[in-house]
Amino acid sequence: MADQQSSTEQPAIQLNVPQDVLDHFAKLGVSPETFSGGHLGEKLGIRIVEASPERVVGTMPVEGNQQPYGLLHGGASAALAETIGSVGAMLHAGPGRYAVGVDLNATHHRSATSGLVTGVATAVFRGRTAATYEIAITDDQGRRVTSCRLTCMLRDL
Repeated sequence: MADQQSSTEQPAIQLNVPQDVLDHFAKLGVSPETFSGGHLGEKLGIRIVEASPERVVGTMPVEGNQQPYGLLHGGASAALAETIGSVGAMLHAGPGRYAVGVDLNATHHRSATSGLVTGVATAVFRGRTAATYEIAITDDQGRRVTSCRLTCMLRDL
């Protein structure tokens, strides 16, 4: 039983998020672990474990996010990618601004049938009006499941 629990335990959260951003989401009743995923992120089980404008890491369970053949749903992978990439873009945008995804692509390389998948969003371009992130989603064995690229438009509130 302990082995099973340890394989699904979530890593400690390491957010490099300005306090005003966390306070804003706390007023809305949103946990910092899911502040970017909203209700969809909660339903998918997405957890942010590291966040900064340069790099965001999030996890998502495969169980509950599978298509009828028992494989991780490609749409769930896309939602994980857009969630963590958008967090990075929002942090880059800064106070008084927000990020809106305008382009997302995903290439699915292999299936995942159990455990957690981990997405790592790395900034490839951070400008004044747009930000682009490359997202690698891997399985529990570190094998790449999906590769994504997300571009967000940065807007004033």
